[in-house]
Amino acid sequence: MLVIVLMAAALTLLGGTKLVPKMDPATNTVMRDPETGQPIRVEVNRFLDTQNIVQVANNASYIAVMAVGMTAIIALAGIDLSIGSIYALAALCGAFAMRELERSTGLAVALPVGLGVCMGVGAIAGMLNGAMVVGLRVHPFIITLGTMAIYRGVAFVLSGGQTVSGFPESVQRGFFKYTIGGVQPVPSLLMVVTTLVGWFVMSRTVLGRRVYAIGGNEVAARYAGIPVGRVKIVAFTIAGMLAGLSACMYAGYFGAATSDAGTGYELRVIAAAVIGGASLSGGRGSALGAALGAVVIELINNGMIILQVDQSYNQIVMGAAIVIAVLVDQAKSNPAGAFAVFGRLSRK
Repeated sequence: MLVIVLMAAALTLLGGTKLVPKMDPATNTVMRDPETGQPIRVEVNRFLDTQNIVQVANNASYIAVMAVGMTAIIALAGIDLSIGSIYALAALCGAFAMRELERSTGLAVALPVGLGVCMGVGAIAGMLNGAMVVGLRVHPFIITLGTMAIYRGVAFVLSGGQTVSGFPESVQRGFFKYTIGGVQPVPSLLMVVTTLVGWFVMSRTVLGRRVYAIGGNEVAARYAGIPVGRVKIVAFTIAGMLAGLSACMYAGYFGAATSDAGTGYELRVIAAAVIGGASLSGGRGSALGAALGAVVIELINNGMIILQVDQSYNQIVMGAAIVIAVLVDQAKSNPAGAFAVFGRLSRK
């Protein structure tokens, strides 16, 4: 939270101002000069502009929703590299369903069916990941590295590399891009709801306690009678389902889905979870931290645009943020060791 506040303050002070059309809140239309008919423009801060704030939150929402599920896997001392490919596969399957269903039936059922298809496909893909990790007793890094390519390949075969679009208005303008007060905050609201549900599950349910127990010491968890294999499969299934939800948000908001959607998202999702406090050694992490980590990542992207920094440096800054987050994590888990390392470095 402190990092977000400091970044927002810096962008507010350094971002400058811009001219934007003045909107009539009652009609959600651009106000015009009665004499000239020209749009009335007002000066606003580049960062604090309402449209920019909502866009930052919306862009963060796609990563945040997946990061909530990834946090549970990381808390288990696992990893899921296929999350971006699941995102693409679920988006395409949901897009096909939303495009064809309302055309063929004439019923306004595209949204709930599309949402169900996206989340169902994601859940099945996640369950397969978990089942192979548990059944084959192979590290999730290897399993999900393989399924990352498999799911992406299936998505490409299904779409033939083409964009799937043409959704009914009930999906895009009627829901995901529904305008409230001149902005379109539905993805952000879904992020908030997902984060709250994730927080409740991780901190207030038996499943959440078992996840932390397994990540802290899997052998002890087995001796305590915790069904380790079942919990792992459930965690991977939930992560896949949330990837499907995020995919439906993306497809519904932008009105299209492609087979290359979510490329590189696995790194951003893992980074959001780690920046949010999840420990790669397991046993620690929170849904709220994951969502805040996603916001930090998007603030970095937005800040570089506002400050007109060459986007080529984006990956450098992102990588540095991940390294710093891991160092902070190590310092929290072993303060004495961290101070010893810094002491050796200072002497050299």
